[in-house]
Amino acid sequence: MRIVIAEDDPLLREGLALLLRAESLDVVATAADADGFLAAVDAHEPDVAIVDVRMPPTHTDEGITAAVEARRRQPDLAVLVLSAYVEQAFATELLAQGSARLGYLLKERVGRVEEFMNALRRVAAGGTAIDPEVVAQLFARTRPDTRLERLSPRERDVLALMAEGLGNTAIAERLFVTDGAVHKHIRSIFAKLDLAPADRADRRVTAVLRYLEDAQRRA
Repeated sequence: MRIVIAEDDPLLREGLALLLRAESLDVVATAADADGFLAAVDAHEPDVAIVDVRMPPTHTDEGITAAVEARRRQPDLAVLVLSAYVEQAFATELLAQGSARLGYLLKERVGRVEEFMNALRRVAAGGTAIDPEVVAQLFARTRPDTRLERLSPRERDVLALMAEGLGNTAIAERLFVTDGAVHKHIRSIFAKLDLAPADRADRRVTAVLRYLEDAQRRA
């Protein structure tokens, strides 16, 4: 796994590089700003990019903008975005470009090495990893009379874990239920969110995006 890190905080940038190298991963380049990150992507064609949301010069959306541009240049690039706190609009903007090989984690998750590495590997393998705190805050902001209000509390739990990128077996283990029960809940979620079996898109991904987009619209 070849990795580029884009992070303007030198301590976090070097700390991430040391952590990943200790896990026998190949950090091919690091960058302190968006331009340096895009140049590194062009030069090294990495498998994964770890990108801070806010970068110089304005520390607003440079990281997200660069991540979207990097994916345009290299469509197979897996991107794991790090943020100091939940930035709902940025999460939705990035995921709207297509959610395969994408992750959005709070920086505090880096200190939980096993969780962070699991998310990184899931994204690199083609999955999606959304920080559970992002999901929790978005659920808290959802207002009545939306399609998501149709979901039962258990279905909300299942959708939250789907948003973290967990598969059915992992969800079952987390909720202490059977795989069959999880499958039943997911079928119900799809039905309540009007996601037909014939839909060409990945319904698991679409269910998460419907939620994120609805929460953003109503925030």
